[in-house]
Formats: sequence, structure tokens, C-alpha cells
Amino acid sequence: MADFAVEAQTSDELPARALEPGLEWRVIVRFSEIALKGRNKEWFMRVLRDNTERALTGLPVSKVTIRPNRCFVHLEDVRAWPEVRKRLRWVFGISNFSLAVRTKPDIDALAEAFDVLVREPPTSFCVRAQRGEKSFPLTTPEIERAVGAAILRRHPMTVDLRHPELTFGVEIQREGAFAFVTHEEGPGGLPVGTSGRVAVLLSGGIDSPVAAYRLMQRGCRIVFVHFTSFPFTDPSSWEKCRELVKLLTRHQFESRLYACQFGYVQQRIVVSVPAELRIIAYRRMMLRIAEAVAHRERCEALGTGESLGQVGSQTLTNMATIDRATELLVLRPLVAWGKSEITAEAQRIGTYEISIEPDMDCCQFLVPPRVATHATAEEMEAVERELDIQGLVDLALSHTEVEEFRWPESTPSRS
Repeated sequence: MADFAVEAQTSDELPARALEPGLEWRVIVRFSEIALKGRNKEWFMRVLRDNTERALTGLPVSKVTIRPNRCFVHLEDVRAWPEVRKRLRWVFGISNFSLAVRTKPDIDALAEAFDVLVREPPTSFCVRAQRGEKSFPLTTPEIERAVGAAILRRHPMTVDLRHPELTFGVEIQREGAFAFVTHEEGPGGLPVGTSGRVAVLLSGGIDSPVAAYRLMQRGCRIVFVHFTSFPFTDPSSWEKCRELVKLLTRHQFESRLYACQFGYVQQRIVVSVPAELRIIAYRRMMLRIAEAVAHRERCEALGTGESLGQVGSQTLTNMATIDRATELLVLRPLVAWGKSEITAEAQRIGTYEISIEPDMDCCQFLVPPRVATHATAEEMEAVERELDIQGLVDLALSHTEVEEFRWPESTPSRS
């Protein structure tokens, strides 16, 4: 809580009564996929709680509690709500969430909360209730009618059950009654850390950051591996990857970036491999190097941003040939996505503006004019006999730097 500083404009979103002392504020966090996990559900919920706590580090949150179908953030200062809202939108596993005020489990108390939550009464409204505490004497429809009638006694409005200007939410839980008017969308998916570790090849382009995001959304913890031709080219792609990792770290709180100076390996490949096969040879070597990193980081798979048929090296034959270079599973979450779909997703998640900055990635160094579109594994194994494969892997690892990132305060520290 010590890191939190109140900004003057945060209270502009809230009615004056919301700032009155003595009110108890909660953020009700809801999830969907986790609810289907059966006997593993409790573990998934614990991970979600821990991730939520980490996301809210430095904010006035006293604790985060979990219940069978809910997670409650205990907010000590409602003025922090805009920042809380922003951070919760980055926590995978959250379906949606609401800022709520806790009241007595009483109809009049719930109706009074309307004035705490609503700055100006709308022209139309409705009440939607959920009754988690079955000992409460009224049924869900009865709660909705009773609370709605009590609000109407205070504010003459129109009840519109289909297209209301405002929906007043009520939940009756064993912890008490909660009233809310916000319904914020979360990113969905599964909590990061529930699906294992994956080493993702991060190029700095549009595709691979989206692939990393999608894998994190499925619960994977990501280790990033970037291949740069620095010092034979400028370090622009490396700098871009730092910025991308900083941004993506807000979803998993800690990240590690392995930056491999791949130009030394490319120099060896170019003198031994026919020009049209060099890109395939580069890709196979990248997977071998990434596999070594993956073993070091206890990753169970590799991930790439490849999309079937997008460029000449990403034909089905070439992908199969490239995969033969590693024993690890290669995940391609964007394999059936079109470029326009990937670009739209990059814009949505915030990586696009970084990705389109000009750079010199390793694909621009010693690139042949033509790429074979149907290179077979037998062809590649034949030309690779002229190479010291393990020696090249070791060479690449000796020219690899490791950087650590943390969020909040995602400041890299080189090791």
C-alpha cells in the first residue's frame, strides 16, 4: 500500500457519497473456465488469487479472498479503483469484475447503496440479483422486485428490463450483501502458471508477441528467446523486444529474455548451406538453441508466431522439416490466423505500435533472394552434415545475454 499515490482525477468517476468514511468496498472477481475444473478447481482459484494479489501490488488492498465461485478484493481506498480496474484487465483467468459496496443483507440498505454508486439517476434502470446465500428469505426475483421498488421510492425512473440505461447489480453472499453498477470485462482464459512453461521465439514483429499473449492466456508461463544479428546489424530488434517483454510481463509479473547474437551462427551456415535452404537452416538452428534454453528453464514446449502460408518458409512442408530439429513440442497458436486477424489482435493487446517500429532483425542479415518452399528433412539433414551442430548451439549460447523483467516496475537487469 505504501506505493499508492492518490491522483486528483480518480474521484471524478465516483459520486461524492462514495468517498464517505466507513464504507466497505470490494471488487467482485468472476471467472468462467475455472468453474469447470472439477476437483482441480481449488488449485486454479488459488493461483488466480495469488496472481490477483501480485497484480495489485502497491495499491490499497488489504487482502484477496476466494470462495467457490467468486474472488473478493478488499479495497481500502476507493479512489484507487481506476488503477485497480486497469490492472485487473491484465490478469488472465478473470472473466469479469465489479466494484461493489458491501451492505447489510437488507433491502433498504441495498437501495441506499444506489446513491453511493450512482452520480446521476438514469432515465431507466433494472435490478439484477444473484443469491449465493440460500438462507436469505427472499428468492432472486423477489430481491430484484423489492430492491427496485425501494429505489423507485427514492428516485422516479422507468423500469426497463430489456434495454436499461443502468443495471443495478445485487449479490447476496455469505460475506454479506453487495451492490454494484460496473461490469468490467477481464481477459478470460486461465491463470498464468497453471499450464506449464513455454519458451517462445520472439522476433519483434507483429506475430510472435501475439502468440506469446495467447499462450499466456491459456495459462502458460513464458520464457522469451530473441535472435538478433547484432553486432553485425544495429540492435534495434533487441530494443524492440525489450519493450515488448516489458509490456507482456504485466500478465505474468516476471519474465526472462534470452537475447542470442545469432549472426555468428549465420556466418557459419552461409558458407555451407545452399542459398535457397538457408532460411530453413536458420530456423532449425533457432529451434535447437531455443530447445537448450527451454531445458535450462524447465520449459515443456517451444512457441512461435508462425502462420501457415504467410511467408515462403511457413509452408506445411517447411514447418514439418523445421520441427524435426527439436524433440520438444512446437506450439503455433496463430497457425490458422490470417495477417489481418493477427494485426487486429496486436492492436487490441497493445503490442502493435511497438512491433511496427523499424528495425533490423536477424532475417535481414545474410538473407538469400529465394527461399525453398518444400524443403524436406532429408535435404536439410544432408546439408547440415557439413555443420558442427552442437558446436553452433554452444557458440550461440556463449553469445546470449539474459535479462530479467518484473511488473509492477518492469525494470530489466542484465545477467
